[in-house]
Amino acid sequence: MEVVAVANLQALACVPRWPCLCVTRHVGTVTMDFQTLVDCGRSASGLQVVCRLMVGLADENKMLPARSARTIEDHVIAGNVEEFRKDFISRIWLTYREEFPQIEGSALTTDCGWGCTLRTGQMLLAQGLILHFLGRAWTWPDALNIENSDSESWTSHTVKKFTSSFEASLSGDRELKTPTISLKEAIGKYSNDQEMQNEICHRKIISWFGDSPLALFGLHQLIEYGKKSGKKAGDWYGPAVVAHILRKAVEEARHPDLQGITIYVAQDCTVYNSDVIDKQSASMTSGNADDKAVIILVPVRLGGERTNTDYLEFVKGVLSLEYCVGIIGGKPKQSYYFAGFQDDSLIYMDPHYCQSFVDVSIKDFPLETFHCPSPKKMSFRKMDPSCTIGFYCRNVQDFERASEEITKMLKISSKEKYPLFTFVNGHSRDYDITSATTNEEDLFSEDEKKRLKRFSTEEFVLL
Repeated sequence: MEVVAVANLQALACVPRWPCLCVTRHVGTVTMDFQTLVDCGRSASGLQVVCRLMVGLADENKMLPARSARTIEDHVIAGNVEEFRKDFISRIWLTYREEFPQIEGSALTTDCGWGCTLRTGQMLLAQGLILHFLGRAWTWPDALNIENSDSESWTSHTVKKFTSSFEASLSGDRELKTPTISLKEAIGKYSNDQEMQNEICHRKIISWFGDSPLALFGLHQLIEYGKKSGKKAGDWYGPAVVAHILRKAVEEARHPDLQGITIYVAQDCTVYNSDVIDKQSASMTSGNADDKAVIILVPVRLGGERTNTDYLEFVKGVLSLEYCVGIIGGKPKQSYYFAGFQDDSLIYMDPHYCQSFVDVSIKDFPLETFHCPSPKKMSFRKMDPSCTIGFYCRNVQDFERASEEITKMLKISSKEKYPLFTFVNGHSRDYDITSATTNEEDLFSEDEKKRLKRFSTEEFVLL
């Protein structure tokens, strides 16, 4: 039997009408035709053309394998497949871009070959913002319209692009044939004001990740924050470094809509509960009666030079939690955004597609290249041990429930005496650990700089 689980998809919100997308503890194991599920626009023939041009492509560059669906009625499968596709495609997909405004202090107008971990970090943050502003039940109304993308458009020009990349074993242009969906056209077909507002919010979130110096969480801004830790455009960014950069980006964002959310990064695999609650309650001291939502980022290492397979159940357990917003990880020299799993393989979104710059400052910017039509999978054994796990909690009460549930999961899944990370009561200062400080002049404290420097030498290495 096989089980499919995707972090924070509606399937994991204990919705029993989608049994084949739920983990065992919710509904039970179910066998289904997963090939049908993931055939969201990229034809098998189109992929095979690319595969023949590559040598020794790994499993992650193939479509998820077909399975027998005879144990479930066809109409049940069809419903589950459609809901999965809608939910997966609704996630914001952020990839390599080219021909964007020049990055300050460099001549670079593309992040191809070096920016994949920044992109996967953006995807995790974007998923957290989707949950925060639109909720778990939201899906993009036009998600299924993107399935008609023409994968036969893989060309020799595309092949040259991904073979020239240092890190990408499979990347290239995707010339989507889906008609551009304008804001006016989209709003015109919504049946009520809430749907219209959701679409406006959807576009706003994407615009925050645009590739321009003014975008709050765009590549240009993230690189600026990275400079404070000794990083620059063109450097390799590991998952832990990106976690701290995302925290700074959210803390420094002055947009009024973002004052109700914050980010906490675990220190040395420890989440200090009082530090988290203090960050969530900061708005209450300034006259705001509501506590903040928080995205908790936990950098961990799943082994030494290679990932220890004993941690497979731990990763599955994490991705099965409704609080999880995914994992910034990958395999050596490539970063992926892990969103779920099937059997012993991880389901992910791949940033290694070099797409053209999209100006998100215009009112009707196209959305299609910000949504991925095709899930991919990778064997857990190929996962790089360095990764950062993300959790979203809407308020203090939600965090307290999450910490209890995550702690239980850690105890169950850990085969070692000590879990990979822990939640402890109190503040970090109670344990003689220097708390992070922030000021206008120096965005990273000296303690943070030392920690980030250590992470930089431990994580991915670009050869």
